[in-house]
Amino acid sequence: MTAQPRVLVTGAAGFIGHHLVKLLIARGHWVRGVDVNRPAYEPSPAHEFELLDLRRWEDCLYATNDVAHVYNLAANMGGIGFIEANKAVIMHDNVLINVHMLEAARLNGLQRYLYTSSACVYPAYRQSTAEVTALKEEDAYPADPEDGYGWEKLFSERQCRHYREDHGLETRVVRLHNVYGPLGTYDGGREKSPAAICRKIALADDGGEIEIWGDGLQTRSFCYVDDCVDGLSRVMQSDYREPLNLGTERLVTVNELVDIVARIAGKRIRRRHDLTKPQGVRGRNSDNTRLREVLGWEPSTSLEVGLAQTYPWICAQLEAAGPPSRGVSSRSETPSRDGDAPSRPASGAASSSGVAAS
Repeated sequence: MTAQPRVLVTGAAGFIGHHLVKLLIARGHWVRGVDVNRPAYEPSPAHEFELLDLRRWEDCLYATNDVAHVYNLAANMGGIGFIEANKAVIMHDNVLINVHMLEAARLNGLQRYLYTSSACVYPAYRQSTAEVTALKEEDAYPADPEDGYGWEKLFSERQCRHYREDHGLETRVVRLHNVYGPLGTYDGGREKSPAAICRKIALADDGGEIEIWGDGLQTRSFCYVDDCVDGLSRVMQSDYREPLNLGTERLVTVNELVDIVARIAGKRIRRRHDLTKPQGVRGRNSDNTRLREVLGWEPSTSLEVGLAQTYPWICAQLEAAGPPSRGVSSRSETPSRDGDAPSRPASGAASSSGVAAS
């Protein structure tokens, strides 16, 4: 039996990274996990787990030593409030991480390099209505990505392409669309909208009210974390070299997302819409045509099934944390940016669990 490649997962303490480590180990890989923090909710199952800051060149060289494949999930990001207020920091940290990691992978002779990009690379002019046409990979150009974070992701995609063309490093690029599930951040301002809505409804009384940023008619699609990490593994193993969407094609409004969670919770929930808060693009959805063509596969977990797994986990975390103050948090329930969601927000980790519209 052929041995599986030795693998490095960066951002391994993060939400997606932690789930990915579990999957790769279950599939027979030896895995080194790297992050600036340890996982928040349970120990990492990685064979080696290193606390490293991938903004530092020496740490990238160390991390990529004696492995064949790297899944680079490391990033600094959060919800729309964090993203809008920290563009320079985000672009500095994330570009530095990916440039260092690509060069370290080249020097250490790695075979494959997977970069987790974002649906935020798509132009605003294609996302101006809630009934948005699903985004194809080629729609990223002519470029007009989200300011700051989206430009950083698109730039890093190009870096991966040029390292493949100039240096022969086999790169893979995945554009994540709104990943959610258990073990993800659910409070603090960096959580995704499904987690934030679960938290708010868990804390609300039956018949209570939660705050929504915007009118609740913004649309997004959401991908369950088990499907996401399965997709990442499949893309890494594929021979396809161009960017691929990884998400679902089911478009829902924020109000519909609230309704689904409320049904799972068995509660009647009222909404208070705050139109003064950031809302991001009006609509965003994934076109999975190319994903199906390349992999013969696409995410299959329904939003209802995924949220039925996510809501009880968040309830359990809230219960374990002790009695909170009842009422409504000031955090938003607008659509989230993408799926690189971590359990910790520090730079050098896969830090992307914001409650944000994008």
